[in-house]
Amino acid sequence: MATKASEVRLERVGKRYGAIWAVRGVSLHIRVGEFYTFLGPSGCGKTTLLRVIAGFAFPDEGSVWLDSELVTALPPWKREVGMVFQSYAIWPHMTVFENVAFGLRERGVPRGEIQRRVGEALRMVNLEGMDARRPSQLSGGQQQRVALARTLVVQPRVLLLDEPLSNLDARLRAQMRIELLKLQRDLGITTVYVTHDQEEALALSTRIAVMSAGAVIQEGTPREIYETPSERFVAEFVGASNVLGAEVRHATPEALVARLDLGPEVRVSGGLEQPPLSPHILLTIRPEAIDILPPEYPSGHRNRLEGRVIASAFQGAAIEYEVEVLGSLLRASVTNPKGKRLFQRGEVVAVEFAPEDVGIVGS
Repeated sequence: MATKASEVRLERVGKRYGAIWAVRGVSLHIRVGEFYTFLGPSGCGKTTLLRVIAGFAFPDEGSVWLDSELVTALPPWKREVGMVFQSYAIWPHMTVFENVAFGLRERGVPRGEIQRRVGEALRMVNLEGMDARRPSQLSGGQQQRVALARTLVVQPRVLLLDEPLSNLDARLRAQMRIELLKLQRDLGITTVYVTHDQEEALALSTRIAVMSAGAVIQEGTPREIYETPSERFVAEFVGASNVLGAEVRHATPEALVARLDLGPEVRVSGGLEQPPLSPHILLTIRPEAIDILPPEYPSGHRNRLEGRVIASAFQGAAIEYEVEVLGSLLRASVTNPKGKRLFQRGEVVAVEFAPEDVGIVGS
């Protein structure tokens, strides 16, 4: 199915409801063929921003561009974008074929062309042979595919997806995530996705915009967002993270030494390009970067703290720990646990992590 993918540009977009700004000052450039995700908690403005791109909400500030065309004031049907809603919004009284064909009929496409394009769209989403069924005869995953086919069949310039997998159970959501990823990559269509699910965002996206309180807090690839969060909010929202206060003792562009508020000193690779405004900083360590070892285990060149196990849980692919270190709790996730010792509540352990696994997220 041929699609003409477009780029999307937002320039200082703001949208308010009464005195409340749902979104303000957002500028983004979404490239042709990207899978771009707005990620954030409920109420952060991500769906409002998607509706502004779609034309269902008109901004009070700023402008929206598709390629070189200013579309800020255009209604949805003149933007050539397609939107899949969280509720799917498929018509229960229509068959699968009729649902998917609806947009083509509204555009006056000839009957033979409708037959061909609907068949192609149903094959694309693995719904061949189901064209005569009604939505009540379909599973949640199949209904979601109907909504996707109905959007793709009109060959939109941009595909907009508002939490389309949130109504599915965990297993089906994981399956649909892979299918959606393959479909988007095969079509090469510019896709803008809204979710509060960090795993979805990390698995699907070429780039992510993490949002909070109507603003973009950090933009980057999934790896950049996860491995080098720029602020505490990002570190704690995108995956679990241990955030520790510390005071800089010595810093260069290559490394720094900081004394934790807990007491011990730790080393951090990739230091500061310029001195911090305050000597107090916040460090972040992902749970999977931490090893839990017997206290008598010889220390190498990594950071090492001593603590006591508060809780441990074997979960197959990992052992999850909570360890009390000098009055504070650290979370650790020991992956590939086969053959590794399972420490129990109350045991004294060594907590180790490499300098390169410590990030700086603010002060």
